[in-house]
Amino acid sequence: MKVTQERLPASQIGLEIEITPEMSKNAYEQVIQKYTRSANIPGFRKGKVPRNILIQRLGKDYIKAMALDDLINNCLEKAREQEQINAIGQFELKTQFEELVKDFEPGQEMAFSAKVDVEPEAKVDNYKGLVVKAEEAKYDPAQVDEFLEERRSQMATLIPVEGRAAQLGDVAIVDFVGVIPSETEGGEAKEVPGGKAQDFQMDLKEGQFIPGFIEGIVGMNPEETKEISAQFPAEYSETDLAGKPAVFTVTLKELKEKELPELDDDLAQEISEFETIAELREFLEKKFTKEKEDQTKQNKELAIVNELVTHIEVEIPETLIKNEVQQMLAQSAMELSQYGIDVKELFSSDKLPEMQERSRPEAIERLRRDLAIATVAKKESITVEEEEIAAESVKVMEQLKGKDVDPDRLRQVVTEDLLKEKTIKFLEENGTVELVPEGTLDTGSEIPQTTEVETQVEAETPQASETIVEVEAEQVATGEKSQEEEE
Repeated sequence: MKVTQERLPASQIGLEIEITPEMSKNAYEQVIQKYTRSANIPGFRKGKVPRNILIQRLGKDYIKAMALDDLINNCLEKAREQEQINAIGQFELKTQFEELVKDFEPGQEMAFSAKVDVEPEAKVDNYKGLVVKAEEAKYDPAQVDEFLEERRSQMATLIPVEGRAAQLGDVAIVDFVGVIPSETEGGEAKEVPGGKAQDFQMDLKEGQFIPGFIEGIVGMNPEETKEISAQFPAEYSETDLAGKPAVFTVTLKELKEKELPELDDDLAQEISEFETIAELREFLEKKFTKEKEDQTKQNKELAIVNELVTHIEVEIPETLIKNEVQQMLAQSAMELSQYGIDVKELFSSDKLPEMQERSRPEAIERLRRDLAIATVAKKESITVEEEEIAAESVKVMEQLKGKDVDPDRLRQVVTEDLLKEKTIKFLEENGTVELVPEGTLDTGSEIPQTTEVETQVEAETPQASETIVEVEAEQVATGEKSQEEEE
C-alpha cells in the first residue's frame, strides 16, 4: 500500500492511498464469504448459498460498497500507523464514496484521497522580554465594613411598614408580570420569559434588577398596582432580550423595613466562629488582603498571556475548536444546573447550534492561549516533577472530599495547571510587568482557572458564604471527558 502525504491548511494532513489489486480482491472476497456464512435465503441452507445467487440477491454494488467501506477503514488505520500520523478526530474522504464504488473493481488497483486534522504546529517567537502592564488590586478597609453591613442586612428583622410609600432600603413583596411591547403598531406584546412571579420578596436596592424596575417600585403604596417601564441592558445574557424595553405590571402586596442588629460580639458569634467582632474584623482584613494579592497575581498572569498570544502563529484544526466549544457548553450546563436551571430546555436542539457558534471565538482564543503556553514550555524544556503532581493532587482531593474522582482526569488537570503556572512564571521572570492602579486598563477576558478552589469566608466562618469549587475540579469528580478523549 503506497501512501503519499501533503500538508493542508487548518492543521490537516491529506493522504493519497494506492491500493494493490490483491488488496481490492481480498476485500471483496471477504464480504462474499461473510454473507455466504450468514445470509438467510429461502431454498438454501445457511452457508450453502451459491455465489451467483448471493450476488444476485444482494446486488453487486451493495457488496462492492461493503467491501470498499471495510477496505478504506483498514487502509486509513494502517496509513495512520505506517506514516506515524498524530491524528485527532476522524478521517474524512476527499473522494466521493459513490464515485469510488462506481469505479471499484475487485482485483484491480485503485486510489482514494482522505484528510484528517492533526495536532497543530504552533510557532512562538520573541516570547522573552515581554513588556506588559497589569492592574494592582489593593485592599480597601471599607471592604470589611461593607461585608459586615451586608451580613447585618441579611440578619435584620423585617418590620411591616404602615403609612408611607416604598423607599430604597425596604423589602417589598410583589406580584409582577413582564411583557415586551410589539415593535409594530397594533402588534401583540410578548411575555418576558421567566418574567412572572407571585409573592416575590426583593430588596429595594439599586442595581438589584434590570434598570427602571426598582426605581418604579419606589414611591408605590401597599396594594397599589402600577405599570413600570424598564430596559434590558445591551449586554444582557439572553440575546433575545438584550437592549429591549419591557413593561412590568407590578402589585405591591407588602412593604417591610429592616431593623438591623447591633454590630457587636453577639453578631460576630451568630455569623461566624469568632467570639468577638474584633477577631472577625482581623480575619476579614487578612482574607480581603490575600484576595487582592491573588487578584494582582492573576492580573499579571493575564497580561503576560494576552501579550504572549500576539506572538503565536498557528492554524487550529476544526476538531479542536469543536471539542473546546463542547467543553465550554458542558461547563456552562454544569454551573447552571447547580442553580436549579433546566439545562435541557436551555440547551435544546434548536438553540444549541446558535450557542455553539457564539462560543467559537472564545474557544479559539482559549486554544491559542493554551497552545502558546505549551509551545513555550516545550521550547524551554519546562516540566513538572512527580512530587509536585502528587502534592497538588492531595490538595485537590481535599477539596473534592466525598466525591467520586477520576484519577486519570485528576492527574491530567493537575499536570496541565502546574505546567501553565511554571511557564507563566518563567515568562514573568524573563519579562517586565508594570503595575498600574485598578480601573486604568481594559483587562479583557480571564484566564480559565481549573483545579484552584476558592474558599470564601465560610472556611473559617461557616455561616458567612459558600465554598465555590471551579468547574474543572467538578469534571475531575464526575469523570467527565471531552469528545476527543472519549474517542
